[in-house]
Amino acid sequence: MTKPVILTGIRSNEEPTIANYLGAFLPIIDMQKKFSGEYQINMFVPDLHSFNTPIDHTALYRNTLNNVKYFIAAGLNLDDPSTFVYRQSFIPAHSELAWILNNFTYMGEMGRMTQFKEKSSEHSESVTVGLFDYPVLMAADILLYNAKYVPVGEDQFQHLEITRDIATRFNNKFGDIFTVPDNTANQMKFINRDNGLRIRSLTDPTKKMSKSSSDVKSKILLVDEPEAARKKILSATTDSLGVINFDWETQPGITNLLQMLAILSGRAQDDVNEEWVGKTAYGDFKKAVAEEVVKFLTDFQAKLNAITDEALVAKLEVSESAMANVANETLLRAQRVVGLRP
Repeated sequence: MTKPVILTGIRSNEEPTIANYLGAFLPIIDMQKKFSGEYQINMFVPDLHSFNTPIDHTALYRNTLNNVKYFIAAGLNLDDPSTFVYRQSFIPAHSELAWILNNFTYMGEMGRMTQFKEKSSEHSESVTVGLFDYPVLMAADILLYNAKYVPVGEDQFQHLEITRDIATRFNNKFGDIFTVPDNTANQMKFINRDNGLRIRSLTDPTKKMSKSSSDVKSKILLVDEPEAARKKILSATTDSLGVINFDWETQPGITNLLQMLAILSGRAQDDVNEEWVGKTAYGDFKKAVAEEVVKFLTDFQAKLNAITDEALVAKLEVSESAMANVANETLLRAQRVVGLRP
């Protein structure tokens, strides 16, 4: 396998939101359509990352399968020979390389990770070592497959950069062992996005829409009843300025809805802005966004319900066998240079 690798994944805990669809699912679907044959696309479910914060463990395995189904319903082509879909925990090299990399990662680096600071404050009573350490496992996820491009949202930029730091530090000590992924600026240029897409909470647009939020009105789940989703959009927090503008600083709620409308309708952001910016009818605008959300959910859920477990598991098993070979080759190189193998 000599093609450059694009790697992406999404945790399998909790039901994904429309933000996950727009920010994580669609980019990899678009890249598969654009780069199939030229690049290898690794789309994996990082199930080991799923319980560094509290979850329902009895639902994890089912959620893992469902998560892949969401990608397929979003348009992922399982028959593409350049695309590999696999579960992280089914390839033990992820865990073993993470342990090795831990010994070349500094406590101070991990302590500066913004995601750890934010999540540890939310779960201060039960902060685990896994939560602190998961950027190192993420680095292993990336480095095992010689990934050059790792499209992530802006909340993961820091983890991508620490992956680059760890790989560079390891290579400087032991030689050319790992492929260092491109920096964040080049990643965004590659996927033709100036900034990571971040869909905001419907009740507090200064924060991202989070599937783990306890505020059900703040998020639209991909399994929400379409009419329930409509009500969430119509009640979304905006502002009192009384005029529609695309401005993340002063009008994040309105801007968030403008962004959602553009992506769901398949239109350019400039075109949507031209239609709505300057108007004062917030209600009419919200109705237009809500209608697009309803159409999207109705179509998406029909596709989701048509996917069988049998076809999915067959694809997973083939991909996991192929990817285990690649991961084990990388792991062996690392094991040899640190003295674990002859």
